[in-house]
Amino acid sequence: MTGEVLLQIKDLHVEGRAGDAWLPILRGIDLTLHRGEVLGVIGESGAGKSTLGLAAMGFARDGCRISGGDIRFDGIDLRQTPERGKRALRGRRIAYVAQSAAASFNPAHKLIDQYSEVPLLTGMARRTAQAEAVALYRKMQLPNPEEIGFRYPHQVSGGQLQRAMTAMAMACHPDLIIFDEPTTALDVTTQIEVLAAIRDIVRDYDTAAIYITHDLAVVAQMADRIKILLRGQEVEEADTRTMLAAPKADYTKSLWAVRSFARPERPAPKEAPLLSVQGVTAGYGKIDILKDVSFDIPAGRTVAVVGESGSGKSTVARVITGLLPPRGGQVLLDGVPLPQDYRARPRALLRQCQMIYQMADTALNPKLRLRDLIGRPAQMYLGLSGRALDARVRDLLALIELEPDSYIDRLPSELSGGQKQRIGIARALAAEPRLIICDEVTSALDQIVQEGILRLLDKLQRELGLAYMFITHDLATVRAIADDVVVMQHGKVVEAGPKAEIFAPPHAPYTELLLSSVPEMNPDWLTGVLQRRQ
Repeated sequence: MTGEVLLQIKDLHVEGRAGDAWLPILRGIDLTLHRGEVLGVIGESGAGKSTLGLAAMGFARDGCRISGGDIRFDGIDLRQTPERGKRALRGRRIAYVAQSAAASFNPAHKLIDQYSEVPLLTGMARRTAQAEAVALYRKMQLPNPEEIGFRYPHQVSGGQLQRAMTAMAMACHPDLIIFDEPTTALDVTTQIEVLAAIRDIVRDYDTAAIYITHDLAVVAQMADRIKILLRGQEVEEADTRTMLAAPKADYTKSLWAVRSFARPERPAPKEAPLLSVQGVTAGYGKIDILKDVSFDIPAGRTVAVVGESGSGKSTVARVITGLLPPRGGQVLLDGVPLPQDYRARPRALLRQCQMIYQMADTALNPKLRLRDLIGRPAQMYLGLSGRALDARVRDLLALIELEPDSYIDRLPSELSGGQKQRIGIARALAAEPRLIICDEVTSALDQIVQEGILRLLDKLQRELGLAYMFITHDLATVRAIADDVVVMQHGKVVEAGPKAEIFAPPHAPYTELLLSSVPEMNPDWLTGVLQRRQ
């Protein structure tokens, strides 16, 4: 890179508290970033990717500390700079796009007010700040850009909220942006537009970026260089094309080779479905989000529901679980209509259907330890207590590949994003349900852990006869685990059927758009797709 050095990190050490001891999280990391350069950081969940991104701002999470090393931003020693000085940099010259937008926005304030906060502090007029917000909302492909900023965070989808956060980070045209999984919550079609917008802004404003992700195909489109982390240590670093073509380390090669799991096709069942959604219309306020939606979920099978952000995927889940009573239609379990409101369902009926939420950060009570988070469903639905309850919690932790003695008394804040999502899976399994709704259950996980979770869910399905409704925008996940596919657009079912039929050409136009939008491990793929669609 010919641009001047903007960020220099040398021999960085970060530790996390475990009781009275301090355990290493990052072990001697070096990093150099030039103006206008994008560095991709890849690694498994818990490798230290987010910790490195936060340390680049001179920040460590609660329970963590920067214990050694040098961090210099544009010549400023962030380790020696007082907190007031670092806060003056954050939001203005250094911005951060968090992995979980839902946990980062203030639920009591409208999106545009939160966007405008830092620009107003720099002296910008409110009208100007709001006009720039609308322009960035439009660039981020948000619907109704003139109006969406006047909504509260809970009034938009997860993918829309993530795009709003990306726009907010870009408000002051910072010198450095840390992107922590910024497209995790986005569907593949929206992801293309957001990636293009991020790339354009980095180029247009000569902004440097650290792009943290577990998606190798995405980082191939964004990064000039790639750094691989494993258990807090650097494995290797190289320019993107060299890294993709000829990785040196065995660990890096293993990352390139994941996603080998694919469940064999199974014949369609002949018996009546476990759950049936029939002609459901539902929405919020006076707006219908779902419009005459119908599909079935057979016992022991996986139905993937795919579509763009805002297409109604999660709204269907809310109707099924009784969180959102429909305006029309009904949901049947074993052929019997379910009460529309969950409060009218007896506990034995509530137990039958459990949900794993998209945003693990907001789904887990931050004040409860894991033994209580996982144990409560087992206590409430199965009546377990004492040693039996403790044994069940430990079994579930082992099932999701977290060592029980090390994790059972941790708080959610002491976990990585992927580990939090696995706790959500364990909590759903604790009730021993017949149907589990998985709302983007693997979106926060790295490639290796994703495959492990998919294998685990497949094993549980075969052993326990579970049915899954998989809400996802990841078509690789659909190909790996789904039996049947429901494609949704604008609150309607576009097509539905066995996976082999949906993925076999000729495709419906919208399905073709989804399939053609899946990123490839080719640095030129995004440019090619954008050129073809102009």
